[in-house]
Amino acid sequence: MATTLPEAFLARLRRLVPPERLPMVEAAFREPRITAFRVNTLKADRDTVQAALEAEGIRPRPVAWYADAFQVSPEARAALLASRPYRERWIYVQDLASMLPPLVLAPEPDARVLDLCAAPGSKTLQLACLMQGRGEIAAVEVVRPRFYRLKANVQAYGAPNVRLYLQDGTRVGRYRPEYFDYVLVDAPCSSEGRFHLSDPGTFAYWSPRKIREMARKQYRLLVSAVRSLRPGGVLVYATCTMAPEENEAVLDRLLRTFEGMLSVEPVELPLSNQLPGLESWDGRPFHPALRLARRILPTAEMEGFFLCRLRKQRSIA
Repeated sequence: MATTLPEAFLARLRRLVPPERLPMVEAAFREPRITAFRVNTLKADRDTVQAALEAEGIRPRPVAWYADAFQVSPEARAALLASRPYRERWIYVQDLASMLPPLVLAPEPDARVLDLCAAPGSKTLQLACLMQGRGEIAAVEVVRPRFYRLKANVQAYGAPNVRLYLQDGTRVGRYRPEYFDYVLVDAPCSSEGRFHLSDPGTFAYWSPRKIREMARKQYRLLVSAVRSLRPGGVLVYATCTMAPEENEAVLDRLLRTFEGMLSVEPVELPLSNQLPGLESWDGRPFHPALRLARRILPTAEMEGFFLCRLRKQRSIA
C-alpha cells in the first residue's frame, strides 16, 4: 500500500480545499469507503430489495436525498456482492457521487437523451431507471473493450430504451445536430476524486501533463454535446476530478466560444461536502456564472466530483 499521494497533487489540494475541510478530504483518501448502491427499478422495487437483503442478514441504510439509494459498511461489501439482489441485477453498486449527474440532468421519461461517454454504464442505467424505461437514450463509447462492457451491463440490467453506439463522442454533434433534449457528458478525466491509498493504481499515472491532455479532450466532447443539443435543452457536465483545468477552465472556454448561447443553471444539492465553482485559478478569472457549478469534496461516503448544469438558449445552426 502506498503511504502518500503525489506531492504535487497534495500541494494543489491545499489550494483547492478550505483549511477546515482539509482533514476530512485527506481522510477520504486513506480510510475505507462506504459502499453504496441503488435499486435497479427496471427489475425490482425498494421493498423487495430491502426484504431480500435483510433475509441474508444485510441491513442497508437509506440515503436521505435519493429514495432508491442505500449504503452498507465496508465490512458488509463482500456479503452484498454475494447477495441475491446483486446476482439478479436488482441493484447496481455505484458511488453516491456518481449518482448525482443523472439526478441533476433530471430527464423527462419520454425525452431523447445522449450519454456521450457512457461506459461502463452506471449512469446510462440510472438514466433508464429515472425515465422508467421510456424515451430514447443514445449511449456512446469510443473505446472498444469499454463499449462491450457497457453493452453487457445494459443487457444484464434490462434497459429497453438504450441504444448503443461504438463511436467517437466528439463527432456526434455532426451526425445528430440539435436532436437531443438532454445531454450528459461524464467526461474522461484525471480521476483525482477517486484516489485512494489502498489502490496506488488510482493515482499512478497522475501528472499535470495528463490534466492538460484531458482538458483538451473534454473541450472537444463539450463542443459536440452543445451541437447535438436542441435549443432549450439541458447539458450536464461532470467529472470525478478536482482539477480546475478540467472543470471551470474547460467550461469557461466553452461559454466564451458559444457566448450568449448557453446559460449556467443553479445546482441544488442537499450535501454538506459541496463548494461553489471557483472564481479563478492561477491568475485566470473564470466566467462568473460558473460559481453556480458544484465541487463535491471526497468523504468516507463518496468520491470527489464536479457538476455543472447548462441550458442551450438558442440554435447555433
